[in-house]
Amino acid sequence: MTPAVPRVAVVGGGQLGRMLGLAGVPLGCQFRFLDPAGPDAPAAAVGEVLQGPLDDPDALHALARGADVITYEFENLPAAQVRTLEAQGVRVAPSSRALALAQDRWEEKQYFQQLGVPVAPTRPAVTLEELQTACAEVGFPCVVKTRREGYDGKGQGVVRGPDDVDGVWEALGRGTLPLIAEGWVAFDEEFSIVAARGWDGEKVVWPACQNVHEGGILRLTRAVPAHALSAEQRAAFDLGAALVYRILDDLSYVGVLAVEFFRVGDGVLANEMAPRVHNSGHWTQDGAATSQFENHIRAVVGLPLGPTNLRVGRDGGVAMVNFIGEVPTPAEALGGADSGVVRKLHLYGKSPRPGRKLGHLNLWSDQREALEAELQRQLAQRP
Repeated sequence: MTPAVPRVAVVGGGQLGRMLGLAGVPLGCQFRFLDPAGPDAPAAAVGEVLQGPLDDPDALHALARGADVITYEFENLPAAQVRTLEAQGVRVAPSSRALALAQDRWEEKQYFQQLGVPVAPTRPAVTLEELQTACAEVGFPCVVKTRREGYDGKGQGVVRGPDDVDGVWEALGRGTLPLIAEGWVAFDEEFSIVAARGWDGEKVVWPACQNVHEGGILRLTRAVPAHALSAEQRAAFDLGAALVYRILDDLSYVGVLAVEFFRVGDGVLANEMAPRVHNSGHWTQDGAATSQFENHIRAVVGLPLGPTNLRVGRDGGVAMVNFIGEVPTPAEALGGADSGVVRKLHLYGKSPRPGRKLGHLNLWSDQREALEAELQRQLAQRP
């Protein structure tokens, strides 16, 4: 039964926590966050922020005190501590099992394979000799990644041939973290499936997110009506959604889950999953009937999930552009009202820094040509 005033505790107080709060406050929820930045964290605008490390057991227990449910915006926190909270009767969503799988790329890939989710050839390595063997087994070129940590292109390197192995080994810390070697995927496009599941097993999925990365960081996401896709795209995106539903049910998952895929023809290869709201789903704030943030809160507090359809007509589309390293002025981002494209600006209140996500712009239009023209204008203005 949903409490009259659900009290939601969130591990992490960055922009994702802030957007969860912005979506949950209108639902009557109260929020408490844990973040090293304390009151300077972006989420301070929507709730109380406890200052402390995300891996501090005492801080996590303080966060959980009096909360109806704990969720998180950042998956690199000790799964063992989350398991301890669960064992003490604290309601945590998503669960520690989902968290642990997403934290280790080798365990994640093995789990995908056990569940029948296709992946590229992958091998683990701890020593330089094991890495040399792993790269040879998956074939050249390949990608070497740290098994744990690393995001937005960090913690990985490309190995184009045997002579590159030593250099990547050095760059990734000489075995300070275990590694994996993944076979190179000649993909047609990158996409992600963002879906949500409630405590009662109810599931919803948003239209597939077509993603463009630069330097390992998401730059642009598009969502278009299914009829505007090619037959191969529709088949691959439908398969991706079915596989994500399989994962949700197998894990008895609660909350939003995002899985990144490579499309190869009408088939897919899973890249990785994120047990939280995801950057590629930010367009849902303004372009979908219910955002990923609202449905995540609905799921974890036990409310019915909302519809996920696009808020545009048959000839329309929705997109999101990330602002990385610097932000435009609001006037530059929003432009005029006569282009046929609606623009919604979301800034995170973070100081500029190279490679840092500082905000995003959601755009949608009932005319995809107008949307694409505005996207190109926005991209041309940013470095």
